[in-house]
Amino acid sequence: MLVMLLLIIVAIDWIAFRFIDYKPVSIGIIVISVLLYALVLNFFRLPRRHFKGARDGRDVVSSVDGTVVALEEVYEDEYLHRDVIQLSVFMTVFNVHANWVPVAGEVRYVKHHSGRFMAANLPKSSTDNERSTIVIRTADGDDILVRQIAGAVARRIVTYVEQGEKVDLDDFIGFIKFGSRVDIFLPLDSEILVKLGDKTWGGETLVARLPQR
Repeated sequence: MLVMLLLIIVAIDWIAFRFIDYKPVSIGIIVISVLLYALVLNFFRLPRRHFKGARDGRDVVSSVDGTVVALEEVYEDEYLHRDVIQLSVFMTVFNVHANWVPVAGEVRYVKHHSGRFMAANLPKSSTDNERSTIVIRTADGDDILVRQIAGAVARRIVTYVEQGEKVDLDDFIGFIKFGSRVDIFLPLDSEILVKLGDKTWGGETLVARLPQR
């Protein structure tokens, strides 16, 4: 996709420079196309990050770059079937759209759901939008559910992990192309370390600590 877009932009810029006599217009087209390509490159970056925390099995790290938009007690009815804390981080078009593993453990469940493409900052997007659900079981036996959610612009969710795979905090869980939001569902007795409106960095920001078992 990136190569094809680059070729299209180069072709458009060449035509603009070659056939538009009024140079400010042709130069303006070139500048806009370069900025557009830089924005798309930012979408598709997969920066390698290394979590610097305790790594004692209780760390919960943000899966994405973005802003905390939901932090509430809910009933999770797809897999966990119990009351949990939902921690949601919303990505804008300017954020890196790679998704990191939030907890170390074993992948127990992966399922993709078709759905709508409403704005991902709306509460119903967690259950109504196109989404993928991943459950990771920690060494202490906690099942942590992660949900990748598409939005009004996002039209494709990619999930890298597979059931039975061992994962760690530095691993990628997937990617949401032009993506929107990731929800993490945590035990009620977890220690939450962020609040609404906080900015997070995927793979780096400690957002919660699981209870001692």
